[in-house]
Amino acid sequence: MIARNRNERAGTNRDLQMLTLQNIRSARQIWAVSANQIATLKTLTAGLRLSVPAGDLSLLDGKWYVTHAGLLRIAQRRRCVGIKTSLQKDVSDPIANRWVFKATVYKTPRSQGFVGYGDADPSNVSALVRGAEMRVAETRAVDRALRKAYGIGLCSVEELGSFSGPPRPAAPTPPSSGSQGSNGSHHSHPRLRDQLCLLIRKYELDPGQVKRYAADFCGTETLRDAGRNLVESFISTLANQAANDRESLIRKLDSYGAEAVKS
Repeated sequence: MIARNRNERAGTNRDLQMLTLQNIRSARQIWAVSANQIATLKTLTAGLRLSVPAGDLSLLDGKWYVTHAGLLRIAQRRRCVGIKTSLQKDVSDPIANRWVFKATVYKTPRSQGFVGYGDADPSNVSALVRGAEMRVAETRAVDRALRKAYGIGLCSVEELGSFSGPPRPAAPTPPSSGSQGSNGSHHSHPRLRDQLCLLIRKYELDPGQVKRYAADFCGTETLRDAGRNLVESFISTLANQAANDRESLIRKLDSYGAEAVKS
C-alpha cells in the first residue's frame, strides 16, 4: 500500500512537471512573457492544473486570466454535480438588450449552492459579441459562481471590462526599421492578436487557416501587412461567423488548406 501511494505521488508529480513545461512552452510561443509571468504561470499550473494549450488561461495586458473553458474543466475535475442558471426577468430589459442571469453551482448533491450573477448589455460587451448579450450574461454568471465555489481569485476573461468594452488606444511606440507594413501599421497589433487568439481557442479553429483567411479578407499577402482597422473588421466578422454558424465557418476555413502562413 505504501509503495503504491508513493508510485501514485510520483506519477502525479511527473504529470505536473509535464503540464508545467507544456504551459511555459506554449506561453512563450503565443505571448512575450516575462520571468514574473512565467513564475505566476507555474503557481497557477500547480494549484489549478490549468492548461495554456487547451485554452484554460489567457495573458491580457500582462496579467493572467482564467477562461470559461478553464473554469468548466476545474469543475469537472472536482466532480461538480451541477450548474443551474436562470434569467432575472425583473432586472432585465429585452428592449435595451440588457440581460441579467443568476447561476448556482452545486459542488455536491447536498450542497446549498454557490451563487453568482452576470449582466451584459451593448455598453459592456465587445463589438465581437454584439448581439449575443444574453449568452454573455449567462457565461459571466456561471464564471462568477464557479470562482466562488472553488475559491479561484483569478478573474475570468469573460468578466473583463477591458476585453468586453471598447479597446483602449495602444500606447504609441517609436517606429523602427522594418517594423511596419506597407500601409504603416505595426506588425504585432498586440491587443488584436490577443483577441484573435481567444477566438481561435474558444471555437477550436485552425490558426494557419485563420491567418490565410485574414490575409485574404484584408487583401494583403500576410496578416502582418494589414492595417489595424482591417484587422479589427476581420476579428469582428470572424466572431460573428463563429458564434452564428461555426460549421459554415469551418467549411470556409477548410478552403484555405492547412499550409503554414507567416504571422
